[in-house]
Amino acid sequence: MIGLRLTSRPSTLTSQAINVRTISQQQKLKSVAQKILLQMNSKLGGELWTVNVPLKNLMVVGVDVHHDPSKAHQSVMGFVASVNSSITRWYSRVTFQTPSEELIHGFRVCLLAALQKYYEVNHNLPEKIVVYRDGVSDGQLKMVEQYEIPQLIKCFETFPGYEPKLVFIVVQKRISTTLYSWAANSFGTPPPGTVVDHTLTHKDWVDFYLMAHHIRQGCGLPTHYISLYNTANLTPDHLQRLTFKMCHLYWNWPGTIRVPAPCKYAHKLAFLSGQYLHSEPAIQLSDKLFFL
Repeated sequence: MIGLRLTSRPSTLTSQAINVRTISQQQKLKSVAQKILLQMNSKLGGELWTVNVPLKNLMVVGVDVHHDPSKAHQSVMGFVASVNSSITRWYSRVTFQTPSEELIHGFRVCLLAALQKYYEVNHNLPEKIVVYRDGVSDGQLKMVEQYEIPQLIKCFETFPGYEPKLVFIVVQKRISTTLYSWAANSFGTPPPGTVVDHTLTHKDWVDFYLMAHHIRQGCGLPTHYISLYNTANLTPDHLQRLTFKMCHLYWNWPGTIRVPAPCKYAHKLAFLSGQYLHSEPAIQLSDKLFFL
């Protein structure tokens, strides 16, 4: 069996684990082999596809939190940031923290490291940073707005004279809102790209619901996006278009997914580190999508 996978232990030996049941069905072997090769390619730094994003000097960040079951009350933050203009190269980090530690501390460390990596790749710092922050409930929005975001802005002072434009968007998947379409005198599921930005939205925030993925049957469960901070002068339409495009960049699936790709990458990284590794991955893996 031939395969590659970047392991997550201090050794960075490449290998790929393949379940024998995955390749046991001859009629599906060609399709399965193609998907495995694509995954191997992306793990080794290959760029499978991209989307056109007109914004220049842009960094897109995804953040998610997982709770480590082996260590009581310890949380794991997964952080993933784009480091090139086509948003096809990613830098990832993991931080562990106890309830007495502030999430923002690890957040700042990861963001500063990502900015340094961005500078290494592009020889300049990003002019705009869009952060997709997963794992925030409605009751935590004020805390994030009043404490977490100002602390992030303060960390830019590490670079003299650096004042990037920042957009901070909270991503909420666990919601009760469902969407239906009405056509030919019957209800159906809305097509990918459907946006609702009025009537159902908050009066205190700039927010919208986006149905980015395809639903084969049943009701459409959108994702709720809340823009807490926006100094980049991006209109709601710009935010919606950018978010939908980011849902195309998850390389484990050829279509769109429910959340922006950096959020999904951050979730997989945090889950792997908290559920199985119980430690930070080797720093040599930070520029590879080894966790796919």
